[in-house]
Amino acid sequence: MLRNDTLTPRNLTLTPELHGYLLDQGNMTPDPLLAEVIERTSAASPDQAHMVVAPEEGALLTFLVRLLGARRIVEVGTFTGYSSLCLARGLPADGSLITCDVSVEWTALARDFWARGGVDDRIELRLGPALDTLRALPAEPHLDLAFIDADKPGYIGYWEELVPRLRPGALLLVDNTLFSGEVIAEQPGEKAAAIREFNAHARRDPRVELVMLPIADGLTLARRLPPGESPVR
Repeated sequence: MLRNDTLTPRNLTLTPELHGYLLDQGNMTPDPLLAEVIERTSAASPDQAHMVVAPEEGALLTFLVRLLGARRIVEVGTFTGYSSLCLARGLPADGSLITCDVSVEWTALARDFWARGGVDDRIELRLGPALDTLRALPAEPHLDLAFIDADKPGYIGYWEELVPRLRPGALLLVDNTLFSGEVIAEQPGEKAAAIREFNAHARRDPRVELVMLPIADGLTLARRLPPGESPVR
């Protein structure tokens, strides 16, 4: 196996023009409802609008739900509902998504978008500390997919509650795992330091195999290993 430091990086700089081309060619341009989520979030709170997942990431969420044939999903971090709308769109009519948040204000927007998107019957919002919600779920492996995009210091706790509840072959997706590049800073801020600690924790976990993708702000995909299967390292 080649050492990482012997590989030549092959990274593109995504100019606005190239990013637009990527969205168009991958059919990832937000439709009117998703575009409105972005617009209304930006209008309501310009300083927090960056918390909406990127369009290409939202498209990937829908794609992965359909690819897996997922029926049971848990999301940690609802905000204004963009990612939950994307996840729910990939579910079959009898599928279910439990999404966790603590904000009544932001999730009121989300509820409106879910209803208008025709997926509100598949989504159950649970308000309150996410750890409490996760611990109240059945303990046995039953989830097909989970998505973490919430408070960064809480990531390890959410991970530890979700991994045992994933069925073999299920996916756990974790957002912001590059944190604008600050994860490699000599003195990262509190959130970036928490992400760096989480990344190391996840990488050492023998229950999963994972890849980290440079999509949006960094997205980690972790696959729950079946009994007896070793992770690829």
